[in-house]
Amino acid sequence: MEMNKTYECVGTCSRFINVSVEDGIIKDVRFMGGCHGNTQGIAALVKGMKVEDAIARMKGIDCGGRGTSCPDQLAHALEAFL
Repeated sequence: MEMNKTYECVGTCSRFINVSVEDGIIKDVRFMGGCHGNTQGIAALVKGMKVEDAIARMKGIDCGGRGTSCPDQLAHALEAFL
């Protein structure tokens, strides 16, 4: 069963992340706002990955000393599927 969630970002240029997951596998990621090329790249790289693997790779990545980043915010969004 495919599940969809929208996550409101904190501390990044991206405002929201829409995520679709089916059976623990990331099906689709769409960022609203942020650096379009970078967020498209992140979304393409995680598509087809297990939720847990994507979280492990991205959680804690910092952007410019903000204490978070678009990849880190995606990891937080994905935690809602665990």
